[in-house]
Amino acid sequence: MKIHEYQAKELLLAYGIPIPRQKLAGTIEQAALAAQALGGQCVLKAQAHTGGRGKAGGVRLAESASRAAEIAGELLGKRLVTEQSGPAGYPIEKVLVTARERIESEYYLAVALNDALACPEIICSGEGGTEIEALARERPELIHHIIIPPESGYCEYHGYEAARPLGLSPERKRRLVSILRGMYRLFVEKDCSLVEINPLAAIREDTLAALDAKISFDDNALFLHPELEALRDPSQEDPNEARARETGISYITLDGSIGCLVNGAGLAMATMDMIRSLGARPANFLDVGGSATAEKVASAFTMLLSDPRVKVILVNIFGGITRCDVIAAGIAAAARHTELSIPLVVRLQGAHLAAGQRILSESGLPIIQAREFREAVEKAVTAAGGERL
Repeated sequence: MKIHEYQAKELLLAYGIPIPRQKLAGTIEQAALAAQALGGQCVLKAQAHTGGRGKAGGVRLAESASRAAEIAGELLGKRLVTEQSGPAGYPIEKVLVTARERIESEYYLAVALNDALACPEIICSGEGGTEIEALARERPELIHHIIIPPESGYCEYHGYEAARPLGLSPERKRRLVSILRGMYRLFVEKDCSLVEINPLAAIREDTLAALDAKISFDDNALFLHPELEALRDPSQEDPNEARARETGISYITLDGSIGCLVNGAGLAMATMDMIRSLGARPANFLDVGGSATAEKVASAFTMLLSDPRVKVILVNIFGGITRCDVIAAGIAAAARHTELSIPLVVRLQGAHLAAGQRILSESGLPIIQAREFREAVEKAVTAAGGERL
């Protein structure tokens, strides 16, 4: 789960990490009052779950409260389209008004999960304010990684090791050690997958402050943190992903045209791999679960059909816990209810297979059946128009 910048910075502040003065505004009037309270000169930042906001015009400088009101009027109610957001962009419902700071230098700082080692790591660079992904591609030697062993947790020497390549003064080194201690505590205590400050700025009197922040949480641990659920902003989420979460379906939007409806995460990933191996692209990852029900299948159909990019639906179900005839009845009912207008390829295997195939054959629906895995994917790729990468 992602949260907005203003929420991330409030969490950082709660863990002892300095941030600039800031006020949230949801209207033009609130933006003007916020700017006035901050002395007129300020920065307005569109609150949207995407990177690259500055390049897309979502971060603007204002010299006065009246100019802040004008900028807020240009941002609020619009959609912010960035290089990372895709063409649809994200709605701007709030702007963050922050105090202007005199910046001496900028750094990148993060505590993230190292997937290969299954432990936290510090990532730091003297090139703050830039997109870390681009920096990693173009100048990876400027990014430094410090592993934090789970058995010891964060120690001061980790902070000093991170400070060494940044060229900080002795006082700022001590401040960085403290900031990283707070970031690590936040990472562990709130089950984060990422705590990022970009940039961490060197400002007045040897101070370091988080000018921007990004925090992501492990969805699987959210049940331990009900207070974090209140930070979720559904307007910033893919509608299908939000709907799937409510119905207990695992769903991730991708960029292809073959809609996948599969039970079991392993089979779902294998289905996507097979689609890619044949030169096509899946439109989604969708796992209705090992004990899929007719109701879940119907919900999944609705989600797939709401995506205009989907040209064909591929159903790949193994009836282990759930019988094939039950799934077949659910598929037929969902196809009728949604007035299916695109090709539907179905491959069933498992318990009560013959009964399930008979239900599909006698449904009167134009369902393309397949017995083998590869056969089903090949038929789906053909039905999608033979799309290739």
